[in-house]
Amino acid sequence: MKHPSTRAIYRYWNERRGTNIAPARADIDPADIRHQLGDTFILAADFVDVLRFRLAGTRVCALFGRELKGENFAELWDDSSQKILERLTAAVCEDQTGAVVGLSGRGADGAEADLEMLLLPLSHSGHARIRALGVLAPVVPPYWLGERPVVELSVRTLRHIGGGVTELEAPIFMPPQQPDPPRLGSRIRHGFVVYSGGRETPSGDQTG
Repeated sequence: MKHPSTRAIYRYWNERRGTNIAPARADIDPADIRHQLGDTFILAADFVDVLRFRLAGTRVCALFGRELKGENFAELWDDSSQKILERLTAAVCEDQTGAVVGLSGRGADGAEADLEMLLLPLSHSGHARIRALGVLAPVVPPYWLGERPVVELSVRTLRHIGGGVTELEAPIFMPPQQPDPPRLGSRIRHGFVVYSGGRETPSGDQTG
């Protein structure tokens, strides 16, 4: 994890979930993460299971030059990232597994910025619609960010974290042509191989 907000929100989420797979929305107190709120967002599922922004911080909205509340999360991404995004959101919302994603944010003139996104599950029951807590922030803000909006996102790298399992970091834009068979004790979820293991806890030498 490269951005300070990413690391801080992951630590907080990990603390709030305790022995559970994920914390509930009610467990998240905005006052506790007030310094990171500008970089955070919350996703909720509408009645046809489309993920939309329930809330988006001021710095997240500034990246796109508009208020994001109510917008379809999937519409921010380019065509090449749509399948990856579908698998990613299923892993977060259904399998309760978090992810750190390296992104490229493209401006209308073709300029690009390196962004980092953290997407973490929030537990829900019944017809509760809140599904995920996220962070979206530039790793190193380019000079044009804030003057010209990001118009499209594309996935570069992906790492799964939390949720009681640990998965290996890999650049998903370069999949192996002949992947190794899953080893004993593994299972496949939404196209990702998930290996049983202990909870991942943050440490000072952990990097994303």
